[in-house]
Amino acid sequence: MNGNNREDVKAGIRVLIVQKQDQRTGKLTEGTVESVLTNSSTHPHGIKVRLVGGTVGRVKQILP
Repeated sequence: MNGNNREDVKAGIRVLIVQKQDQRTGKLTEGTVESVLTNSSTHPHGIKVRLVGGTVGRVKQILP
């Protein structure tokens, strides 16, 4: 499942995100969502979140 819909992204779920500095390489970072930062219901590049530990990025994949 991709992370383009805000309703799918909730605090406590495991996700893969891409950080701003990794957008060119596409390097993904795995973590648990602490808070959702995007206010709109959808975003074409992924919903922006803060992971536990403070890392911020856009959700590329929601893990089962």
